[in-house]
Amino acid sequence: MSQPQVEPRTSAAPASKQKILLTECTDATGLIAKVATTCFEFGLNVVRQDQFASEDHRFYMRSVLEGDFSGNNENKFLQCVTAKLPDDAKVQLRDKDKLPRIAVLVTKEAHCLGDLLIKSYSGALHAEIVMIAGNYPNLGDLAAKFDIPFHCVSHEGISREEQEERMMKVIDDCNPDYIVLAKYMRILSPKFVAHYPLGKIINIHHSFLPAFIGAKPYQQAFDRGVKIIGATAHFVTDNLDEGPIIEQDVIKVNHRYDAEAMAKAGRDVERIVLLRALNKVFDNKVFIHGNKTVVF
Repeated sequence: MSQPQVEPRTSAAPASKQKILLTECTDATGLIAKVATTCFEFGLNVVRQDQFASEDHRFYMRSVLEGDFSGNNENKFLQCVTAKLPDDAKVQLRDKDKLPRIAVLVTKEAHCLGDLLIKSYSGALHAEIVMIAGNYPNLGDLAAKFDIPFHCVSHEGISREEQEERMMKVIDDCNPDYIVLAKYMRILSPKFVAHYPLGKIINIHHSFLPAFIGAKPYQQAFDRGVKIIGATAHFVTDNLDEGPIIEQDVIKVNHRYDAEAMAKAGRDVERIVLLRALNKVFDNKVFIHGNKTVVF
């Protein structure tokens, strides 16, 4: 395969910019060297690089690059990198500082949404919340305090299919990069899930998966007499609470905790785990590998 010609560098010093190069392909000898050589040819500096080769011979790499991406330089660089890699290579170049647009779905619980709103306002969440939607109106006042549009898409009096159609319309109208289920207590249908690419919907589940899948996990944990409870952030798939896991954490409990006390204690770990997971995804540090993830 012929490679695009590299234009000679001029003496002028273009404005330097950072971008993130994401590489996924079949593992092979010399992949890192090929990418590094191409960066050198285009006058790009590798600020940081993380890579991983899986047991089934898949190669993943995240490279933070700095240099001139003006004009057609970016497209030519991507063409040159792709030409040097295996035929199945997936190569993307993303702006490091671009804020992803997110839509947040909620029901009645405010702790995860409230934390995301505060973190977005303060800059601790690397994203722009463009819309909030819920199947109850309860959190509309909270959204209004941060001047974020809120839509109540009620499930009452209509079929599940109709409610989901309305919700998808609300989501699609704002064209988000990601959809965050911040304690959205509705099981999504396969049709809803299939409407969006894998990796676009992120859920926080109030359990240390794979334990206590589904409804009332704190009651399940209490009935089992566990000594730790946790939370799991994962990508959504057709299999309930079984999508690729992004982030998890736990806290200790004891025999004095009933199910209600566990739920109260668990709210802190839920919001912490969700924020960590979202920032990793939004910083382009997460690759989906089958039903698992590679997280840099």
